[in-house]
Amino acid sequence: MDDDLPSGLDPEAFSAWIFGAPGPAAPAGLELAPFRGVRFAPEVVGDLATVTSPPYDLIDDEAVARLMASDGHNIVRLILPPTASEGAATLQRWLADGALIVDSEPALYVYEAASDGTPVQRGLIGALGLRAEADGVVLPHENVYPGPVRNRLDLMAATHANPEPIFLVYEGGGDAAQIIDEIAGTPPLVEFRSDDGLVHRLWRTSDPGHHARVAADLGPRRALIADGHHRYATYRALQARHHTAGDGHGPWDYGLALLVDSTRYPPHLGAIHRVLPALPPDTALARAAEIFEVTHLPDLPAAMEALATAEGPAFLLGGAGLHLLTAADPRRLLDAMPVGHSERWRGLGTAILDALLIEGVWNLPENERSVEVVHDDPAAAIERARRTGGTAVILNPLKVEDVLAVAGQGERVPRKSTSFGPKPRTGLVLRLLDRT
Repeated sequence: MDDDLPSGLDPEAFSAWIFGAPGPAAPAGLELAPFRGVRFAPEVVGDLATVTSPPYDLIDDEAVARLMASDGHNIVRLILPPTASEGAATLQRWLADGALIVDSEPALYVYEAASDGTPVQRGLIGALGLRAEADGVVLPHENVYPGPVRNRLDLMAATHANPEPIFLVYEGGGDAAQIIDEIAGTPPLVEFRSDDGLVHRLWRTSDPGHHARVAADLGPRRALIADGHHRYATYRALQARHHTAGDGHGPWDYGLALLVDSTRYPPHLGAIHRVLPALPPDTALARAAEIFEVTHLPDLPAAMEALATAEGPAFLLGGAGLHLLTAADPRRLLDAMPVGHSERWRGLGTAILDALLIEGVWNLPENERSVEVVHDDPAAAIERARRTGGTAVILNPLKVEDVLAVAGQGERVPRKSTSFGPKPRTGLVLRLLDRT
């Protein structure tokens, strides 16, 4: 299924190809179109908390096994199947037995995640019009790797579906926000509390007047991909496949997305920590000490406070004790950073980690096997490092303004630099390409 994706490209070149390729003629501006959503039927599957999940790339093997055991209809059977064909068979079986139902009319969906009665996330789920990066409408801020795109492309092509939304933020404050708040003041279509403690709610509007007002409000705006770069790249690859085949304009020119007005619901931006399973902690520390000042810290709370307040590039090593790295040798730092990037990019913590430590000092390839990631949970990263005998590298989160500035000038932050949240719950609403 992947013979139409280029081979032999590094992530930067692959990202430039897949985000930059021109698409078909499309309306200018940001577009979020209504579609016929596919949803679990609670009367068939029961509690939606048992059949929904976090996004596919946040689920490790242990969590997959737990979710698989929790319910025969858990969405992980569709988003992380053993093979793409098995995922397609699962989708068709759930549609046939009524576990999944298709809404009769195209709609936009309001999604909300609330904590202790307060919304922490609220936005619109719809079919996002796909745009080339040069259009300046949908802005990526991370490079993508061919492997995950091939994996998602196999699944989406086999299922003819977008099984989970990507997550975008935009600066709004206009008519769309008013419509969202009006709809959220009515009884929700579904409501449940997940094991993360959040209450998830979903509403639907099939009102053409609402759709027209949303379209008019979003048209002049642009959005930043907060989470789901590989899925957006997959949307673009699937679009290119259909247009190469001469299929013309169609549902493949859109992809399932949650669009959040960041002026109303600012996203949380967490760090993505690294685990280096093949790098013993003593070796990591000894080599890092050649460049950084090292401070031993007694416990994780004290270490996290010291990391957060450190000046300049700073990293926390875990696995066998906790050691804070600060005050990097300025000459070594300057020599390590790649040319051709802006000063802002060269100051990003993840860029310095990749160039100076992972590639330079520790001489590790930057790939999924040698560098694992843990989203926004330093304790989990350190525990994983201890289990493997490796090293955890805990980072400070990037600043939202730095991410926006880098993306706005056409650069990418290094892979797995940002953990925007809260991320939408997977399994609340799906999109079928043949039932739009």
